Amino acid sequence: MTSARHVRESNPVRDLPLHDLAGFNHRWVDADGVRLHAVEGGRPTGPAVVLLAGFPQTWWAWRKVMPSLAGRFHVIAIDLPGQGHSERPERSYDTHTVAAHVHAAVKALGVSTYWLVAHDIGAWVAFSLALQFESRLRGVALLDAGIPGVTLPEAIPTDPDRAWKTWHFAFHLVPDLPETLLAGRERDYVGWFLKMKTLSPDTFDDAEIDHYAAAVAVDGGLRASLAYYRDAAESARKNHEALKRQHLTVPILGISSSHGSIPDMAASISPWAHDTTGVVVPDAGHFIPDEQPEAVAAAIADFILDDD
Repeated sequence: MTSARHVRESNPVRDLPLHDLAGFNHRWVDADGVRLHAVEGGRPTGPAVVLLAGFPQTWWAWRKVMPSLAGRFHVIAIDLPGQGHSERPERSYDTHTVAAHVHAAVKALGVSTYWLVAHDIGAWVAFSLALQFESRLRGVALLDAGIPGVTLPEAIPTDPDRAWKTWHFAFHLVPDLPETLLAGRERDYVGWFLKMKTLSPDTFDDAEIDHYAAAVAVDGGLRASLAYYRDAAESARKNHEALKRQHLTVPILGISSSHGSIPDMAASISPWAHDTTGVVVPDAGHFIPDEQPEAVAAAIADFILDDD
């Protein structure tokens, strides 16, 4: 595993406990001026699979999926800017800007072409990355995400049966108020998402909730988490501009769940992509990699191996 000295010298978020995963190493790379954290393992000569998590999680969201992929693939989970043990820069968090940093991190790790698998806000970034760097991608799997300007509704529903799923988009846009109300209450806030948006509310144990809450609370993590939402309009604008010039030709796998936010990810993406397939994971809510990791790993493996 990565040496303790290397971690101390490389880790920009030292106040957040670092989790190890057997068979994987921690890496930090310069990604065009932002230091990003990656967790790397598996078969170095296998197809490269890059994993991106969303709000309010970190790379640890993939901890149950990564070992299942490691036997056949070169597996890399990356913390987005502002997430986990990656640097929290004071700059734009629109998804095209973030995507450029993520792609630079993958290049810095010595990977030239790769499969991209992403959930929630990670899928926002993955879609924009595909629009910019499609020639470097072999395929993209998107898990349960409303992507700005593409699949994210323009209006927040007010029907109580639906509003609880998306109310936070408007809340996060309000200047200053979320920071005022959430400071010191990050665990309550993060815990609400992890319990309410899973099919089984005991999917996440106390230690996992503690980890994700700490990641949001420490070293500007809350500011960065909110910034993805506050810059979503710019993300949408840039997606629209790119889609005027091109539609995606890279294979897209939409992974939905029986009780998630987007009933059919593949159908929602298909107007902007030429090659889409979909799978619905049963017995899961929004946090599919945590709720049904074996099904997610199998869907990813099938997607990759069907193409090879």
